[in-house]
Amino acid sequence: MGEEQARPPVASSAIETANNSGTTAHNLPVTTAPVAAHDHKKKLTLIPLIFLIYFEVAGGPFGEEPAVRAAGPLFAILGFLIFPFIWSVPEALITAELSTAFPGNGGFVIWAAKAFGPFWGSLMGSLKYLSGVINVAAFPILCINYLEKLFPIFAGGLARTLALLISTLALSFLNYTGLSVVGYTSVCLGIVSLCPFILMSLIAIPKFHIRRCLSTGDKGVKKDWNLFFNTLFWNLNFWDNVSTLAGEVDKPQKTFPKALFASVILTCLAYLIPLIAVTGALSLTQDQWEDGFFAVAADMISGKWLKVWIEIGAVLSAIGLFEAQLSSCVYELVGMADFGYLPHFFAFRSKWFDTAWVGILLSTALTLAVLYLSFEDVVASANFLYSLGMLLEFASFLWLRRTLPELKRPFRVPMKLPALVVMCLIPSGFLVFIMAIATKVVYLVSGVMTAAGIGWYFLMKLCKQKEWMRFSNGEVEFG
Repeated sequence: MGEEQARPPVASSAIETANNSGTTAHNLPVTTAPVAAHDHKKKLTLIPLIFLIYFEVAGGPFGEEPAVRAAGPLFAILGFLIFPFIWSVPEALITAELSTAFPGNGGFVIWAAKAFGPFWGSLMGSLKYLSGVINVAAFPILCINYLEKLFPIFAGGLARTLALLISTLALSFLNYTGLSVVGYTSVCLGIVSLCPFILMSLIAIPKFHIRRCLSTGDKGVKKDWNLFFNTLFWNLNFWDNVSTLAGEVDKPQKTFPKALFASVILTCLAYLIPLIAVTGALSLTQDQWEDGFFAVAADMISGKWLKVWIEIGAVLSAIGLFEAQLSSCVYELVGMADFGYLPHFFAFRSKWFDTAWVGILLSTALTLAVLYLSFEDVVASANFLYSLGMLLEFASFLWLRRTLPELKRPFRVPMKLPALVVMCLIPSGFLVFIMAIATKVVYLVSGVMTAAGIGWYFLMKLCKQKEWMRFSNGEVEFG
């Protein structure tokens, strides 16, 4: 792979405004922040960005089935109806405000660094990056879980191992071809993967009975709230991941708010409509709602042809999810390299496709390392690390509002600080709950990775002091 060194960063107008106001959230200079976009030939525009965010978060109703198995149809429907208001909307609003105020690659790393200093920026980057690469591993697993219903050979053994390996490497190469390609690919994948669900929901109308949707579950079956809330959280989080791509977006101050709000609506409808249609059309037991059950439901409602289409759609959705999540991980590393948290070579770009190939290689390698964990352990570990990062993100948002009230914010959440505190406390309580119900395995994996993130900061600090590697002269200096 050919590469070139990263282009010189340019300070954003938002940070220049903060500097001119004479008020900073942290006692470090702000005029040299490398947060503005590189001058790329191709930028992400509104429609590709909407679908890229959609695939950062959802990619369709695939993966929501365990919520019904855990708590029954009524609680699953209520969960996907209510949870977006207490989680998705606040996270999207915060992302819109801070992404337009600091429109550069790095996203939440920039926010935490501006609020609390370099250590917390680095820790934020580590937590979100590790949760991201773990989460990326879930999508090849989900893809093969659907494929095995068509081709039982993928249920286990060497065939499954090779399928996971080959699909991960192939999808990583697609990411290497460029973010513009990934964006327009997401549009196509989103449309094709949603069509069979729209059709299934329409066909289900004559068979629909509302009393089935109101069922609280099978008698004698204990509710699995751990699985229920982890499923909700996993299916409706990662809204802020797109902030790491801000430097690749055309007119981010205008484009980001529009794209985030459109994708919230698209995501909620994509979850609720098929869930209501299937639970209302079929008399089912909870244990039937295993991963990939929507394909079986399509067979019951319309026939095998629709089942095959949904299984193909699941594969296409997993591709879109993989590409969107991997992109956010890669460009987070670019932002961290611009800031001096990582060696300069992490910002190198391919001469052929202008993509950050070092980040793609590292992220793919880490994804392969956790690829063979169970789907449940992958989801729970990603949720735990992400929860720690989100608590820090909420704190950063509130602190920046308090200490930089005059910072230019092209989009501003229309609330006063006390109301914003309440808006952040509600999802923060849920984050604490998600961490409290984690298993011992998740505590172990997450604890080791958090410790590794802390150690990484001090290792990079030492490398910078000893000049063992070249670092960019970013806004936030080590030490």
